[in-house]
Amino acid sequence: MRSAILLTICTLSALLLVARGSEKPSAAPPPVVAVGVAAASDLIRSGGHRYLDVRTEEEFRSGHVEDSLNVPYLFFTSQGREKNPKFIAQVAAGFDKEDNIVVGCKSGVRSELACADLMAAGFRNVKNIEGGYTAWVESGLAVKKSQAQDEL
Repeated sequence: MRSAILLTICTLSALLLVARGSEKPSAAPPPVVAVGVAAASDLIRSGGHRYLDVRTEEEFRSGHVEDSLNVPYLFFTSQGREKNPKFIAQVAAGFDKEDNIVVGCKSGVRSELACADLMAAGFRNVKNIEGGYTAWVESGLAVKKSQAQDEL
């Protein structure tokens, strides 16, 4: 009796190992592609890419890349940073999943996270701007400032 139980356990264990071995391991998500600001500017000027600014609305109003779309990835609240629960839906309202999108934030951190979320949601052609808007400005690339700032 004891050997029959051991044989059954061994058989079931072997079957379980075979079944697990036949499962395909889940593919790791592809890495986020990063581009420098000069390359990003060239991509946008060529007309093949659009700029998605994932900074807060306040940051965006202080200055932004011309013709960019602002969809905040995070909100800064009294409780801290909160992810925008409508981020993917708001991006999908302005972009198709096949569009070429260059994503930027202030320094490149939020935009990298945003790119990963967009890729997971099926957006195929997203690129993160290394250094974000800060690097864009420091490189002397064109920006649009709010009218109030232009008057200062």
